[in-house]
Amino acid sequence: MSTTTINQELFDKGLATRREVLGEEYVQRSLDSADEFSMPMQELVTQYCWGDVWNRPGLERAQRSLINLAMISALNRPHELKVHVRGAVRNGVTKEQIKEVFLQVAIYCGVPAALESFRLAREVFEEMEAEA
Repeated sequence: MSTTTINQELFDKGLATRREVLGEEYVQRSLDSADEFSMPMQELVTQYCWGDVWNRPGLERAQRSLINLAMISALNRPHELKVHVRGAVRNGVTKEQIKEVFLQVAIYCGVPAALESFRLAREVFEEMEAEA
């Protein structure tokens, strides 16, 4: 860990949630590849994003996944989109629901972002089918 002040309980809770949603291998790679420069970001994301926000009451994980897909698609962040498509499926989101989110993105955020999101999601679905 870096010298960043963290709430260990919240960090541990976030780490568990992050692993459940994104997968053990992905999270471990992220942590293992972090260095002195980037570890504070890993700690911030794990504690606040995954420990605090993802564990708040009021929304189920599948709902949070759908919201994330919409935002990440609108921002056109391909790496994060692929990671969160996998996470959404782990959280019980269906391909049909993901398709509907990207159609909504096309109308409100732009067709190019939605087209790229459809392309990336298809890649993830193919990878997941090959892994099964």
